[in-house]
Amino acid sequence: MARRDYEDDPNAPEPNSLVPAASAVVVDGLGRVLLQRRTDNGMWALPGGTMELGESIGDCAIRETREETGIDVAITGIVGTYTNPAHILAYDDGEVRQEFSICLLATPTGGQLRTSDESFEVGWFTPAEIDALPVLPSIRKRIADWRGGRIPVVR
Repeated sequence: MARRDYEDDPNAPEPNSLVPAASAVVVDGLGRVLLQRRTDNGMWALPGGTMELGESIGDCAIRETREETGIDVAITGIVGTYTNPAHILAYDDGEVRQEFSICLLATPTGGQLRTSDESFEVGWFTPAEIDALPVLPSIRKRIADWRGGRIPVVR
């Protein structure tokens, strides 16, 4: 399913849903960050997705990371809470979401890199390498918050 992100765009469609989601800044022992290149928009992003009934936000981040990248993780902290009403995600099935995402910090515990139906590339990148990749502003913000040690409460 294709997706288009709008951020601070007056032409964005009106949202019709609000869905809790989690993402993870997964950092390995060399200080590299795990990223996936998404099939829905072609951009590099942190692993993450929508929370399912019966799971915690941490369980969601763990599941989504494993599903999208093949890497098992342990949650070690929080990067921030992101609820910018001007960040809209429009899907080709007609769903238009307002952002509601908790970004967690994680460390890899096992698994092997692999792609999924949601990712056509996965890899580990240094912060300097990430600067040169095509990444949406909302994801850059999460990475910048992690890099700066800032823990925003509301975005």
